[in-house]
Amino acid sequence: MSATMLMGIASPALADAAPATSDTDSNNEIVVTGSRRATTLQNAPINISAVGAEALAKTRVDDVRGLGAFAPGLTVIDTGPSSTGNIIMRGISSSDTSVGGANANSAVGVYLGEVPLYLDFKLIDIQRVEVLQGPQGTLYGLGTLSGAVRYIPNRPDTSHFTVDVHARGYAESHSDDFGGQGDVAINVPIIKDHVAFRTATGYYDNAGFIDYNYVLKQPGVSNPQQVRGTAAQARLGTGVFQNANFVQHPDENFEHTFTTRNQLLLEANPNIKAYLTYAHQQTKTGGSQSNGAGVLGTGRYESPKRYLEPVNRRSDLFAGELNINLFDIAQLVSTTAYTKQKLKGSSDNTDLLLDLDYGYEAFPNFSSYNTRTSEYKQLNQELRLVSSHGGPFNWVLGGFYNRLKYDSNYAEYVPGYAAYFNIPRPDDLEYISFVNTKTVEKAVYGEGTLHLTKAWQVTGGIRYYKYDASATGGTETPLTGGGIRRTPYPLIQYAPSRVRSGSTGADGVVWKANTSYKFSDNVLAYFTYSTGYRTGNVNRVAPCVLPLPPGQNICALPNELSYGPDRTRNMELGIRISALDHRLQFTLDGFKINWAGIQVPSQTVNGATGITVNGGTAVSQGGEFSGTFKVTPQFIVQGTYSYTDAHLTQDVAGLVVSQGVRYAAYSGDRLPGSTKNSGTLQGTYTYPLGKSRDIEANWTAVYTGSIYSRVGLRGFGERIPGYVTHRASVTYHAPSFDVGVFADNIFDKYAITSISNDVSSYNQVRTGVVERYYQTGVLTPRRVGIDVRFHY
Repeated sequence: MSATMLMGIASPALADAAPATSDTDSNNEIVVTGSRRATTLQNAPINISAVGAEALAKTRVDDVRGLGAFAPGLTVIDTGPSSTGNIIMRGISSSDTSVGGANANSAVGVYLGEVPLYLDFKLIDIQRVEVLQGPQGTLYGLGTLSGAVRYIPNRPDTSHFTVDVHARGYAESHSDDFGGQGDVAINVPIIKDHVAFRTATGYYDNAGFIDYNYVLKQPGVSNPQQVRGTAAQARLGTGVFQNANFVQHPDENFEHTFTTRNQLLLEANPNIKAYLTYAHQQTKTGGSQSNGAGVLGTGRYESPKRYLEPVNRRSDLFAGELNINLFDIAQLVSTTAYTKQKLKGSSDNTDLLLDLDYGYEAFPNFSSYNTRTSEYKQLNQELRLVSSHGGPFNWVLGGFYNRLKYDSNYAEYVPGYAAYFNIPRPDDLEYISFVNTKTVEKAVYGEGTLHLTKAWQVTGGIRYYKYDASATGGTETPLTGGGIRRTPYPLIQYAPSRVRSGSTGADGVVWKANTSYKFSDNVLAYFTYSTGYRTGNVNRVAPCVLPLPPGQNICALPNELSYGPDRTRNMELGIRISALDHRLQFTLDGFKINWAGIQVPSQTVNGATGITVNGGTAVSQGGEFSGTFKVTPQFIVQGTYSYTDAHLTQDVAGLVVSQGVRYAAYSGDRLPGSTKNSGTLQGTYTYPLGKSRDIEANWTAVYTGSIYSRVGLRGFGERIPGYVTHRASVTYHAPSFDVGVFADNIFDKYAITSISNDVSSYNQVRTGVVERYYQTGVLTPRRVGIDVRFHY
């Protein structure tokens, strides 16, 4: 999340202006503030990793989807521009993989400076990204189950006018289009020592590579499939048939993103300052970054869908932060933020209705599409005191309020179906639903640290939280007999009898204990025991009307309306070492996380709609490594590796649902969505040219291990194979500009990144019609281009 604001405190307690040493030269010397106090990574007494601005630029990491390769223990599945991607830390995930990704995450706390977010901004004008492993609820307003990711932006500066311009252009394999992006960051001092303005704006025109070659010319009239029969007999049709019925749309998973972040600094004096921020981002794409796994003979970079699947995501952030030095005793920080995200999309709905087996295929030219609109509105307020009085004891106290509202509207259409069966609904509206939810969380938290000696410190923290959640939703089926009476054409409405509400809530306490010891200036060891939680909530499915009316029902029964919180207990031991006169620096840790009351994916009995339920226990255990070795002054090797063994520790009946059948999962079954093994190896050689100029060559290899698509591969789950990709660049650096050439995915590796639905629906036949429900997400192919940066 490239973007705003809200990191600092105007004192050593958080060292707002603390410089970040070049991460190429000395990764462990990056200044981080994840512990609420400015320190280098080498001296951080907790498990925290950081990726600096130079590394982000060098490896062309533009957003959270590219971050997972460079932060040990972090898995981010690239599902394309239609979503932000699903962030998984240390294997804490129970959900099936999906080519649709996610636009919110409740297991990992994601922060833009000090603001918790449910959206993703581009990484423009970012100082660094910090990844904090393990629960962080005693230091941060947002409670976290597995960890937190913080995007730390550059701040307005009252002393210097600066301009940073960046442009990139590239050619992409398997695409007819060129891709490019450009961004600019401008810092404007307005009144020296008092007022400054900083803006960062960019546009991303990333090329697509998935072709939608079978889009219906005239839905309800065009024939989606020429030959019916068994899966072996069926086919999409001859060239003449395809020309008559289909329209080809190449490269539809393109990305068009406009992003801007604007910060105003108002500083009365060094003891009182405020930041006001507005950030906006809008992303448009035409289709999913997935294929049909070869169904009906379709190719690797080809979607078999009958409709285009556009998505439009718009995000806005308004925030204000006030920092006050209270007599050099403590820093008072008040952060208020309002964020809003609106998503509009449409997708091929044909296979969902075929899979429900309601007999729609009796209409020879049957097809269906859906439209959906969802909106997140979040208001949060955090008030925090951080001690600045010095001495052997320091502390943090805070209070947090967060209100999240979610509203969604969904509709399904079946073109031509109503006329074929003489149903008086000429708009072919088949199903509608709405869900409105509200979650309010309140918390107080605090930590205290006692320095027993110069080398030894102990920390304790506690948090009390309370949340309440409610939902109201309704459904209607305008093509059924009762639905036509309740919703006669042209009305689109819900009868009061079709609307229901539900609510849930809970409170609790989590805590943390930490200690660290510096054996020398070059060796630090730490141990942490911490507990975390994730709030429960209401499922975003309309409640059922009981008794169930005849016909199609897509709704939640009373026991499916809500789910409770889940909890983690995290233990970890780590060591940071700097050796050979700081030429070798590395961090090594081991961890074990016990997870109880797991929030797991399930489906409603009626309509097989996705919901969340509580069930079972699990453990995640493993180790992580990151290090830098300066072989010579010109040649640096960096590497990361993580091993994560995340599996159930309890048998759970009916945990996995496929084709309406519920399958048990068993103790030892591996959790889905994250890699067991992953790592990177990076080499950088710099050839000096004199006069502050040089040529830098970089080669990076990234290993992404195998992923399970579903818990324990139960219910037709699959093992998604691991893969290795390579990227390289050669860059000329001068005092005021850089210019370089690069290649990503150099060998044009084809790999599956995720799976939607399961293989039981692959080549599934309904009265001679072959479903195209099964999808596999695919890796972005090779890109070769030029990258230019200018600084004034």
